[in-house]
Amino acid sequence: MSRPFLLGPDPEAPFPPAEWALAEPDGLLCVGGDLSPPRLVRAYAAGLFPWFNEGQPILWWSPSRRLVFASNGVHLSRRFRRTLRRSDWEVRFNTAFEAVVAACAEAPRPGQHGTWITRDMRRAYARLHALGHAHSVEVWHGPRLVGGLYGVSVGRGFHAESMVSLESGGSKVALAALGRHLQALGWPQFDAQVENPHLRFMGGEVWPRARFLACFRPLTASLAPCPDWAGAPFPAAWLADPPPPAG
Repeated sequence: MSRPFLLGPDPEAPFPPAEWALAEPDGLLCVGGDLSPPRLVRAYAAGLFPWFNEGQPILWWSPSRRLVFASNGVHLSRRFRRTLRRSDWEVRFNTAFEAVVAACAEAPRPGQHGTWITRDMRRAYARLHALGHAHSVEVWHGPRLVGGLYGVSVGRGFHAESMVSLESGGSKVALAALGRHLQALGWPQFDAQVENPHLRFMGGEVWPRARFLACFRPLTASLAPCPDWAGAPFPAAWLADPPPPAG
């Protein structure tokens, strides 16, 4: 295939197979469509995600290399763990979803001008959140948000979209909290989409597309939200030490 597919108006229509994505640019499969909940849910279930800048059409991607974390595989350095044991931060879930998305959109990032988290994207993920498909992990210092991440769950698959530190270490805590939370739910892996050195250092593994699809497609086949995804708040200091083995 030499060009991406053009999506039609029906948000319930299936996507082309992710294996048909372009080699250049790597992973581009489709153009167009909309950001309605049915379309987004079907995209994640098919192994795709939207990623585009303001002024571009909606672009749908399935990269040839996908970053995946084992839920029990998020790495925090020994130095950071020592600091975290003295922390009075708290981890919460789904209490400030739109604030986390806004912080991710507005945070300056080295080498980037503007954000791909446009107003339309923010509205779309807020709709997914209301339907039980999009979730936030938040790190709080008293009343102040100091870090967090958000992502999408379909069936038993979680796809992390973006994370942010408003104080040093906030995003590390959010990622480690996500891993521990999913481990408690019995979800063995989660998708972190596109690799970067920071996420690789924290334990992310690069999987080829075929391995990723073979693992995640069965998890997301139901297209259902997880009704009990959100967990109870807990002290961030708990993340400094691994949980005891089950049983």
